[in-house]
Amino acid sequence: MLANQQDATLVDVRTQAEWAFVGIPDLRPIGKEPVLVEWQGFPPSGPNQEFTGTVSDHLIKKGLDQSAPIYFLCRSGVRSQAAAMALTQAGHTHCFNISDGFEGPLDADSHRGTQSGWKASGLPWIQS
Repeated sequence: MLANQQDATLVDVRTQAEWAFVGIPDLRPIGKEPVLVEWQGFPPSGPNQEFTGTVSDHLIKKGLDQSAPIYFLCRSGVRSQAAAMALTQAGHTHCFNISDGFEGPLDADSHRGTQSGWKASGLPWIQS
């Protein structure tokens, strides 16, 4: 969907630590880059009170309005679901949660990124 919809945007709501140590989606092959805005910091202290405004500002800078498709991503799909709901409540009409997130659920050995999610699906990602 990100490749096929010109105005589609990916918002990664994980923490700065996750972006730095786990990696981020690599959208360069489709001429895009993810919007990185923490839903909550680490250690968790509740939702980022500036989240909806910050994401809206990023979209405006990209020339997008509230009807642009926004795909939300976190580690496993929980924070991103809350973020998608928050942006929907703020008036954005096409918000979608990536249900298995970047790393997906824990496997039998208590590891993430092996069963489902962005990484396990073979989608492009990078680490800095």
